[in-house]
Amino acid sequence: MRELQVVDASELAAAYAAAHYAVVLDGDTVPLRVGHPASDLEAYCPAQRYVFITAWNPASEPHSDTANETADALLVAQLDAIGVQRHAAWSECPDGEWREPGWLLADIDGPTTELLAHEFGQAAVLDWRHGQPVRLRMLLERPDTRALPEAIAAFTDWVDDVVAA
Repeated sequence: MRELQVVDASELAAAYAAAHYAVVLDGDTVPLRVGHPASDLEAYCPAQRYVFITAWNPASEPHSDTANETADALLVAQLDAIGVQRHAAWSECPDGEWREPGWLLADIDGPTTELLAHEFGQAAVLDWRHGQPVRLRMLLERPDTRALPEAIAAFTDWVDDVVAA
């Protein structure tokens, strides 16, 4: 398991919440946004629970393409070994300067999600249930979040206030 050294978890949560996410399903690109329902995606890919995860750039620090591709291959091998349905996805910052490939997972449980995210050095995943808005699940202890806009705080869970499901 990798140790994350995060300077400001609130700023990181705000950046993740503002990011653009998308999934490729049957050749169509389906967007995801924190705090918004994912009705189109859920119609394409029926499941009870959804997770977006990546193995790229652990701790939000740039790594080489080779290191990221190696980590992604290891994540894919683990997902295949446990039989989780996955679809190609990505996230990027609004200005397009930072983009990371990832995976949309269907019906993976909370403890497995958290284990994988920690193993691959990720500070957060997207995690939501069918029919609910997309939520940001920060896998860090809750900092002082008073500075976070309500629109972000309302759809962000922190590891110390999430009950594993």
